[in-house]
Amino acid sequence: MTSSSGAMSSPLLSVIVPVYNERLTVRRLIDRVCAVAIRKEIVIVDDGSTDGSADVIREIVTRYAANPDNKVSAVFQPHNAGKGAAVRAGIAAVTGDIVLVQDADLEYNPDEYPSLIAPILAGHADVVYGSRFLGGTHRVLLFRHAMGNKLLTFMSNLFTDLNLTDMETCYKVFRTDVLRRIRLTSNRFGIEPEITSRIAELGCRVYEVPITYHGREYWEGKKIGWRDGVAAVWTMLRCAFTTGVVDDAEGYKTLRRMQRARRYNDWVWTLLAPYVGDRVLEVGAGVGNYTRYLRGRAYVVATDSNPNYLDMLKRQFAEHDHVDVRHTDWNEGDLADLRTRRFDTVLCLNVLEHIERDEAALASFNGLLPVGGRLVLQVPAMQGLYGAIDRGLGHWRRYEADELSAKLAAAGFEVEVIRYFNLPGLFAWWLNGVVLKRRAVPGVQSRLVTLTLPWLAFEQRLKLRRGMALMAVARKRREAAAAAITWSVTEGDALEPTAPADAEVAAGR
Repeated sequence: MTSSSGAMSSPLLSVIVPVYNERLTVRRLIDRVCAVAIRKEIVIVDDGSTDGSADVIREIVTRYAANPDNKVSAVFQPHNAGKGAAVRAGIAAVTGDIVLVQDADLEYNPDEYPSLIAPILAGHADVVYGSRFLGGTHRVLLFRHAMGNKLLTFMSNLFTDLNLTDMETCYKVFRTDVLRRIRLTSNRFGIEPEITSRIAELGCRVYEVPITYHGREYWEGKKIGWRDGVAAVWTMLRCAFTTGVVDDAEGYKTLRRMQRARRYNDWVWTLLAPYVGDRVLEVGAGVGNYTRYLRGRAYVVATDSNPNYLDMLKRQFAEHDHVDVRHTDWNEGDLADLRTRRFDTVLCLNVLEHIERDEAALASFNGLLPVGGRLVLQVPAMQGLYGAIDRGLGHWRRYEADELSAKLAAAGFEVEVIRYFNLPGLFAWWLNGVVLKRRAVPGVQSRLVTLTLPWLAFEQRLKLRRGMALMAVARKRREAAAAAITWSVTEGDALEPTAPADAEVAAGR
């Protein structure tokens, strides 16, 4: 169970134990795991062992069958497929709130479970790595093996922009809901860099805690070798150019890529910030790319309809009391509640194009503002650019300046500023979305946008009649107040973002 602050109460810990030819240690390991005073389930995955481990595992499951605090179950793989395959099989079988991976070879100490799960229980972390290199007691072993571990961690950090000290650690602990959002494919020890790449892609809050380590030598059964190091590097490269997010692939991928374009986001915010007041309603906050810029405002309500984005926002802003994260479908009840919040600004960045009835949405925004309150908009421009990326992102349309101005006026707003920007982006969007028919903004394009910043700054001196995006700022007119409120009560249509069908777009809807 998770509280509104992200902290967990009375969680069930799921421990996945991959086993391959470890009949001499697995019984002792499970006894040590069961001795830890935490409510848990233990899923033992036999990865096609040939030394009799399967028989030992069956005996363990029978012995603990009547133990209410330690539910022990087993999964038997038909043949040896590797640690990654065993971990995936374990993930499919767990039912707990937190998942921890535990090797069966006694190198890692289960007594450290409380410290490993503590950052998650406190609501600070989504993922915790137990680091063998942060000062915990450890057995002195092979120098070259340790250097290999550190080299792989260094390379992983270059790809993920994390600052881990021990990427290859066995002790990786996850919130189960986070773990189920990533798609894993590695079969062998490539699972370690793959997991790390995917949690970085997902934007998880990652903590490290020091652990003790009682390493083995190769004659004692250690299985990892130099070939696994080569495979790990290949996995890092593969993950750098693919996505592993299970749901909302195109939309989430684009949000994350634009999140990494920090300098571009900073520049956009310099255009918007002068018009944003102190009490802000953010429509469609996504993963918080622009919510972060509102940290200095007195009160912020960040809304979205995607439950995964909302969960990320709640964890990200759990320590910011002035930020209220909430689901909204823009129905009558939601609007009535929001009207009591006394907003002076509605911030709607790259969201209006996702709403089928955008005129109704604009009228709703008007009804939430006092006379003189501002609506700050950013929308994609030029309908001629509409293509596969727009469809992949769930856009109903792109806008022209005259069209947007007319819709704002009809909704009861007086337009203060409306202008095109990002002229260089026109060609890139047309090439990728219309010609190449890609369904997400390419990673290269999101990186290259930073290089255009000198031009973007210069083009603000020009009165562009074309551009990839439109920025608009509008004030609520006095005579429009009653009409806007009347609309929201009588119509009350849900304004959930909905992806249009291609035929509807072709018909001009």
